[in-house]
Parts: sequence; structure tokens; C-alpha cells
Amino acid sequence: MAETPTTATAIVTGAGRGIGAAIAADLARRGYHVVVNYRRDADAAAAVVAGIHRSGGSAVALAGDVTAPDDVASLVATVLADRGRIDALVVNANTVAPPFAPLSELTWAAFAAKMTGELAGAFHITQQVVAVMRAQGEGRLVYLGSTAADYVGAGRLAHGTAKAALATFARHVAAETARDGISVLTVAPGAVRTEATAAVLNAEREKALADNSVLHRILEPADVAAAVGLALDPALRPATGTVLRVDAGWSVLAGGPTA
Repeated sequence: MAETPTTATAIVTGAGRGIGAAIAADLARRGYHVVVNYRRDADAAAAVVAGIHRSGGSAVALAGDVTAPDDVASLVATVLADRGRIDALVVNANTVAPPFAPLSELTWAAFAAKMTGELAGAFHITQQVVAVMRAQGEGRLVYLGSTAADYVGAGRLAHGTAKAALATFARHVAAETARDGISVLTVAPGAVRTEATAAVLNAEREKALADNSVLHRILEPADVAAAVGLALDPALRPATGTVLRVDAGWSVLAGGPTA
């Protein structure tokens, strides 16, 4: 029987691009063996893994739709067969693109799809990974939320409501697992410059956001990745169940904008 690897193992869902890719790279630099989960784009995930390997890190790409229980079961089983344990889980996958529309124009189908996708993407993998972590006697979970859960903005009803529900889910998971050596935090970023936000973050919008920021800028994926790395630090276990807001200081100003 092969020896159990000594390097801690972290699963990052939706890690093939954007914020997820930055998180995967950051965790690899921190010494984790990173499981780069992706749903469809194998080439993008392979590029993330290749970049980690070039930097001297350890990673592997594994496909799986985290809203599908069978895919999650296969993903977790594969990681356990290879690594023997799961030390950290970062729930980042954007399973359903948010419908940015006001209530008057929003359909129930679009709203429900966002709510269901957001929570399904957290529920199934959390349920299975928590069982593994309980058996280990320790583990750390981080959920990617959004400041939109707290600060309203035009057209963000579905996105904000889904992220608020995710943060509430995380709080309940924290309460249920606190005595099992498991810590749970939500990292809630403000607006982040990514491929996914390029369509809405034009130069005018970026300037408006920067003008409302104490740091006078919007976020980059690396900012969020650093916050996730901090949230996974075992020293933050006493903060379990809380939200780490990373918003470049928007919340310092009254009526700060949302992600």
C-alpha cells in the first residue's frame, strides 16, 4: 500500500479560470496539493495545472458538475483514492450565471435557477466532504460569497439573494461541524476584474467603483485568492461561521457598491 501523502489536499470547485484559477495557484504556493475541479473546459483546467507545476506546485485537474450528486461522489472518491484525505474545500464554482434584472423584468424560472444552482453547487460537495473531514477529525471549508448579499444594487436581486442564502448555509454548516474540528468561513468579495465580469465592468463602471473605494481600485482575482488563503489558516478556526468581506474598502463608505 502506498504511503498517504503528507502534503495537505485542497479541492477548489470551478477552478479552471478567473477567481477559481487564482485560488488554485495561490493554494499551491502555500503548499497544498490542489484538485482543480472543472465542469466542461478541460483545456483551461489543464492550463491551470500546468502553471502550478511550472511554479513547483502540485495539482491535478478533475472534471465534475458539483450540482450533480453522482459527479460529486465520483470526484470525492477519486481524491480519497489518490490522497487518502481532504483537508480543505473551496466552494467557488459559478454554477449558474446570475440574471441581472430588476424584479419587474425577472422571471421566476431565472430566479429559481440561480438560487437552485448556487445552493446545489454547495450542498452536495459539502455534505460529502464534511463526512470525510469528520472521520479525519479536522478540515476547513471556504465559500465564495459576495458583498451583493448585503449591499443592494440595480439588477442584482437574484445574485444577491443567492449569495445571502449561501452565507446562511455556511453558517449552519459551521454550527453543525464546530465540534468536529472543522472551520467554515465565507469570503465575500466586491467587484472583481475577470473574464466573466468584462461585459459589465467597462471603463466608466470601473471608475465609478474605484471612486467609491477607500483603495481607489476594484479587485483582482489575486486579492480574493489571498483572502481565501487567509480563511483557510487553522488559526482562524475561532472565526468559524463568519464572513470575511474583501471589498477594497467599499463598505467603509456609506452605500458602497456591490459585486
